[in-house]
Amino acid sequence: MNIERRSWKVGILTLIICCLSACGYAAESLRALMITGGCCHDYEAQKKILSEGISARANVTWTIIHEGANDSRDTKFSIYNKPDWTKGFDVIVHNECSGFVTNVDWVEHIAKGHFDGVPAVVIHCSIHSYRNSTTDEWRKVLGVSSYRHQAKRPFEVVTVKPEHPVMKGWSIKWQDDPDELYEIKKVWEHCTPLAEALTPKNESDRHPCIWVNTYGKVRVFGTTLGHGNETMQRPEYLDLVTRGLLWACDKLDENGKPKAGYGK
Repeated sequence: MNIERRSWKVGILTLIICCLSACGYAAESLRALMITGGCCHDYEAQKKILSEGISARANVTWTIIHEGANDSRDTKFSIYNKPDWTKGFDVIVHNECSGFVTNVDWVEHIAKGHFDGVPAVVIHCSIHSYRNSTTDEWRKVLGVSSYRHQAKRPFEVVTVKPEHPVMKGWSIKWQDDPDELYEIKKVWEHCTPLAEALTPKNESDRHPCIWVNTYGKVRVFGTTLGHGNETMQRPEYLDLVTRGLLWACDKLDENGKPKAGYGK
């Protein structure tokens, strides 16, 4: 009788699993916070391009904080005033431009939110945010140090780690639209460059432009690509950032595909 009862329970469980798989069962959505705003970029359009593009590819829901004047380099985003500013989110997407904010306590408070366990995606001008602060903590979150970029123009991107799950589906060579090539002065210890941007007419001058990093307990995906909407709205770019976000949340498999319940 006990054997029959166990067999019956196993059969029901197997049937439930099969039904869930057949119906395309989705896990609970990843709760993403996007922090965006400041000078020099079309953040009004980019917040829509990124959130809608990623959600079309992965099981992600959004809270978006867009603050700061279009000519402001010193925006201090209001959410950072909270002691536990990352609470309630599974991942933070930084697409902000706050290069003139230097207060050490402020910058280290932002970094601590990630060190304590919430993954990050860092995009373009976020790499130059807080760059003039004397603390290295934000640079350690990023995984790189950068203080300047080259003139806006097209340039080639070359993959250096094609085997990494984030790079599955990305071309070995990729021609960017007119964009800003960020010059990387330091790659930090736990950062792994995945692709490099080549300086036009001086291709021996190469700078990491796509990478993964570990900071404290968490994973971080970063890219300096994405100054203009032209780059950001390309399907290849949105595929890349989606894989990066899923990797940061440990929801990307070794083949570069979303884990069960997290794809679309």
